[in-house]
Amino acid sequence: MSTVGVNANASKWMQGDGKESDIVISSRIRLARNLAGYSFPHLLNHEQAMQVVEKVASVFANLPGEEGKEYDMLYMQYLPSLDRQVLVEKHLISPQLAEKEEGALLLSKGEDVAIMLNEEDHLRMQCLLPGLQLEVAWQKLNKIDDMLEEKLDIAFDNQFGYLTACPTNLGTGLRASVMLHLPALVFTKQADQLFSVVNKVGMTVRGLYGEGTKAGGNMFQLSNQVTLGLTEEEILSRLNKVVMQVIEQEKQARIWLQKENDKALADRIWRAYGILTNARSISSDEMMEKCSLIRLGMDLGILPNLNSAMLNRIMVGTQPAFVQKKSVKELDPQERDWQRAEMIRKQLRGEEL
Repeated sequence: MSTVGVNANASKWMQGDGKESDIVISSRIRLARNLAGYSFPHLLNHEQAMQVVEKVASVFANLPGEEGKEYDMLYMQYLPSLDRQVLVEKHLISPQLAEKEEGALLLSKGEDVAIMLNEEDHLRMQCLLPGLQLEVAWQKLNKIDDMLEEKLDIAFDNQFGYLTACPTNLGTGLRASVMLHLPALVFTKQADQLFSVVNKVGMTVRGLYGEGTKAGGNMFQLSNQVTLGLTEEEILSRLNKVVMQVIEQEKQARIWLQKENDKALADRIWRAYGILTNARSISSDEMMEKCSLIRLGMDLGILPNLNSAMLNRIMVGTQPAFVQKKSVKELDPQERDWQRAEMIRKQLRGEEL
C-alpha cells in the first residue's frame, strides 16, 4: 500500500460495459462497518479518529504479495480541496468525507473498490462496477469484509446486527444501488409516478451524487432502504427485481418515443450533438442535459460512431473540479465553461481529455 495523490484518469465504472449498460450506468455495493471500542466518527477527537485510520491502514499494508500493493491511501487532511472534489465527481467519496480533515480513503488501483474512513461510520466500503453487476460487486466486497473481520474487532450485536451511526443502516449495513439513465421516462412524464411506486416497495431514488442531490442528465440512483431483518442476498434479489422492472419501463418508453415522435426526437438529439461539437462555452448543467440526449441517440442507433465509455468520460471528466485540475492556471466560472467546451470538442474528435 502506498500514499499518493489524486489522478484524473477514468475509473473502472466509467468503462460503459456490463449487463444492461444502455440504461444501467453503474452498480454499487456499500457496506457500513465500525470498530468496537471506539465512538462513532462524529464523537471522536482527532487522535482517536487517526487511530481508527491507522488500524485499518495497517491491515491493508500487511496484505501479502501483490495484494498488498493493490491499494493506495489518501488522507483528506493532506489533499487539496480540488483533489477532494475530483474524488467526489468520480463517485469515489461522498461530499461529507471531502470536508473531514480526519477522513481518509483506501483506493484500489482500478478504482473499483473505495473504502472511506471516518465518514459517517469508521468504514464505508464500496465496490463500483459498470453496468448491472450487483452480484459481482457484492462478491468482491464481501471477500474484503471477511478479511477485515478476521483482523479487526467489528462492532456487532446479536439482535441488531452490524452497529452503525445511523439506525437505518443497522443489520447488514448494506446499501446496494444502481445508477440509471432514464430520459424516456422523464420525457414521457412517467418518472415521478414510477418512483412513487418504487418507494412503496422499500426502495429509494436519489440524484446523481446521492441523497439531497439533483438528477443531472436524467441520471438517478436507485437503492434499497431496508438493511435490518433481511439477508444480503434478499436485499440484492429485491433490488435486482425492481431494477429490471424499471429497465423494462424505460425500454417501453423509448419505443413509444421513437414511434410517436421519431423526427422530433431525432432533431432534438442531433441538435444536442451539434451544440457539443461546436459550442465555445457550456455549463455543467447544459453539458449533462446534452450528454443525456446524445446517450439516448446512441442507444437508439440515431447517432453513429459513439460509445458509452466516451460519454462517461465527458460526463465526469468535464465537471468543475476536473476542468480546473486539467488547467495550468486558476479559472473563473466563465473560463471553466470555455475550457469545458473545448475539452468536449476534443473528446468527440477522439482526442484524450
